[in-house]
Amino acid sequence: MREKVVKQLHEHIERRNKQFVEMSREGEIDELVDRKKNMHKDRGAEIVRVSVQGDIIRSTSLDNQLLVDYCIRNEFLIQIKNQLYIEEERENRRAIFTNEELIEDGLHQSFEEERGSVIQAATRMNQRDRSRAYNRLEAVKYAERWWDDYNPEYRKFTNNCTNFISQCLYAGGAEMTVHSNRAKGWWYRSDNWSFSWAVAHAFRWYLSGAQNGLRGVEKESASELQSGDVICYDFDGDGRWQHSTIVVAKDPNGEPLVNAQTSNSRMRYWKYEDSTAWTPNIKYKFFHIIS
Repeated sequence: MREKVVKQLHEHIERRNKQFVEMSREGEIDELVDRKKNMHKDRGAEIVRVSVQGDIIRSTSLDNQLLVDYCIRNEFLIQIKNQLYIEEERENRRAIFTNEELIEDGLHQSFEEERGSVIQAATRMNQRDRSRAYNRLEAVKYAERWWDDYNPEYRKFTNNCTNFISQCLYAGGAEMTVHSNRAKGWWYRSDNWSFSWAVAHAFRWYLSGAQNGLRGVEKESASELQSGDVICYDFDGDGRWQHSTIVVAKDPNGEPLVNAQTSNSRMRYWKYEDSTAWTPNIKYKFFHIIS
């Protein structure tokens, strides 16, 4: 790839990152950057430093255009009530160059396609002791280990958020409810799985209705949740639940910080107002997990 293109991309990423911590003139700031800064401001927090690492995944020439797919991993040092913590996220982005000039850059769909099962994991998982109660610490440890990676014992999907949350809950000792019908129960096998295991909408309704095994007790507010609990998101407010996250910590205000996949994030403020999927009509469900 030509040096001029790479240099422009590096400079563009650097300018965008500076917007998180510096004042920018109206019209120059990225919309998602602005949303993120305002979200933290509303909760009494501030982004004080940003670091970024990135890799170019591939480039494709099309007529006089060059499409550059790249991945960046951001670390945000956030201060709230004299305390500091680090939020992390991975962004898959595409930059478009015309005649070697950058004309467009934005978030892009995941570069990784759904992959098949690589090992027969079901037998090993079934041999685990499921008699213990739900262990929140173990669920959080799993969420911390795998938030930006993929456990080869499970399939990986393009939209992987609920599959990841189910893995976290299972790692914490949540009991599977196995059924021959994929529309029932909450379970995973190497060659099959319930809709509730991997689909956000089915998972949300399973938590509300389950009578045994993994269950969710609905809470009125996010502040009532504990580490290892779950938040479900209906971004459009139309009754279709599209995303799931797991609480891994609380901020000094007692509000949840969450880990998630699809848009891989760690210690992210739970409201998701900095997401491209966010709308003013967003609805949340807060579940205290029992099993």
